[in-house]
Amino acid sequence: KKALEMGHKAIVVINKVDRKDAEPSRVLNETFDLFIELGASEDQADFPVIYAQATAGRAGTSPEPGPDLQPLFDAILKHIPAPKVDPNAPLQMLVTTLGYDDYRGVTAVGRLFSGKIKAGQKLARIKMDGTILPETARYLYTFKGLNKVEVGEIEAGDVISLAGLEEISIGETLADPANPVALPTIKVEEPTVRMTFGVNTSPFTGREGKWSTSRKLRERLYDELRTNVALRVEDTESAENFLVSGRGELHLGILIETMRREGYEFQVSRPEVIYHKAEDGALLEPFEEVHIETSNETVGAVVEMLGARRGKMMDMQDSGQGMTRIVYIVPTRGLLGFRYQFLTSTRGAGIMHTIFHGYDELAGPIASRNNGSLVAWEAGTTTAYALKSAEERGILFIGPGVDVYEGMVVGENARGQDISVNVCKKKHLTNVRAARGDMEIRLTPPRQMSLDEAIEYLADDELLEITPENFRIRKRILDTEERGKQTKKVKEQFEA
Repeated sequence: KKALEMGHKAIVVINKVDRKDAEPSRVLNETFDLFIELGASEDQADFPVIYAQATAGRAGTSPEPGPDLQPLFDAILKHIPAPKVDPNAPLQMLVTTLGYDDYRGVTAVGRLFSGKIKAGQKLARIKMDGTILPETARYLYTFKGLNKVEVGEIEAGDVISLAGLEEISIGETLADPANPVALPTIKVEEPTVRMTFGVNTSPFTGREGKWSTSRKLRERLYDELRTNVALRVEDTESAENFLVSGRGELHLGILIETMRREGYEFQVSRPEVIYHKAEDGALLEPFEEVHIETSNETVGAVVEMLGARRGKMMDMQDSGQGMTRIVYIVPTRGLLGFRYQFLTSTRGAGIMHTIFHGYDELAGPIASRNNGSLVAWEAGTTTAYALKSAEERGILFIGPGVDVYEGMVVGENARGQDISVNVCKKKHLTNVRAARGDMEIRLTPPRQMSLDEAIEYLADDELLEITPENFRIRKRILDTEERGKQTKKVKEQFEA
C-alpha cells in the first residue's frame, strides 16, 4: 500500500509453486484484485510476474521455474528504474534503519539521494519537527552482498551506513550544512494495541532472569524506540510499570520474545485496544480486515465465532479442493484471543492474516473468555495425585514435579468462573498395601501454550510472567483470600 501510494511499480513473485496444492493462477488473480483495491494506477496494475521456488534458489517467468534466480534479477534490472541522482547537488540522505556497533556507536542506514559524502564530513541533522542540529559522519560504509565495507567517500545512489553519530532517529534527514533541505519523512501508522510491561512481582522473581529491575526494563524499552518506529512507550504513575503500544498482538509479541531471549524477566498485562475520539465526540475503535481460508466443514464454526465478535462478512468464495475463502471486517478487540480458538475450530488447518482497516464507531459489547481459570491454592511442587483431581475440573497447563506459587494459573476451568485447586497435595501413606491399579496415576498430557497463545489467554485480572526459561500465567492478586474479597466486592458493585 505504501509503495503504491508513492508511485512505485512492483514485481510480483509467487513463491512455493512446487507445492502439490499450489494455485498460482488464483493467487495472481487475487493479487491483481488487491492492487485495484489499493488504488493502483493502470501502469502499476500491469506488473511483471515471477514464479519461484525460493528454498531451491529457482525462479522463472512461468509456473515451471528455471534452474536459478537469474530471471528475477533480469526483471529487477528491466522494470525497476535506476535512482535519479545528482552527485553535484547538495547532500541529502534519509535515515530508514538504525543499528549499533559495539565500537563505533549508533549506525544510520539509508540511501544517499544526492551529493557526495566523505568520512569526517560535517552534516546537518534535520529532525522530524524541523529542528536542525550539527552532526559528523565519522565512519562510512557501503554494502557488498551481506557485508559492510568501510570506504572514504560515497556518491549519490548508494545505500550507505554512517557510524559514530551522536544521536539519530529513523525518518530524519542528514543534509549539507550550507543547504539543509529535509526529504519527505516516512509516515508510520499509529499503534492500535497496548499492554503494560512491569517488573516481575511473583514469588519466583529473580530466579531465572538476568535483568529484572525497573531501571533495566525501562532502558531496554526506550532503547527499542530507536529502531522500532511503530512502538510507543510511556511511563505510568508506578515506577515499575510502563505502557507499551504497538501495531497489534504480533508486534508486541515479537518484542516480548526478543527481550525474553536477551535474559529479561518481567510481566505483561492483557492487550487492550487504543480508542480515539471523533470530532463529534463519538468513540472510535480500530478495525482489521481479516482474510481466512478454511475447510468447508469448519467454515460454519468460523463464521459463527466472527459474528459473535462483531465481525461483518465482506466476501465468501469457494476456492476449490474443499476450501472456502472469507473476508471479514472485525474490531481489533474482537480478534484479541481469537487465533487459538480459530486454530482449535479448524483443527490447525485454517489460514488467517489481517490488515489494518481503519478506525470506525464502536461496534458494541463483545463477550470475553467463556472459561475461568484453575488457580493454585498454595505454593509447592505439583504431584500426580493432586493433578488427577484437578484435571477433572478442566484442562491443565502443567504436569507433576513443577514448582508453583499461590495465585498461579495452572489450568483452564471447564466452567465460567475461576476456582482454586490444590495441585501440591500428597497421597497419605498407610500400611495397607494398595492394588496395582490404585497405584498407577495416568494424567492427560498438559496443554503446552506458545507465548502468543498465553498472551491471548489472559483475562483482565491476570498477568503473564515472562522469564528466559518459562512464562507463567498468574492472577494480579495472588492471595486467595484477598482475591475472593475483591471478587465479591466487584460483584456487589455490579449488582448495585
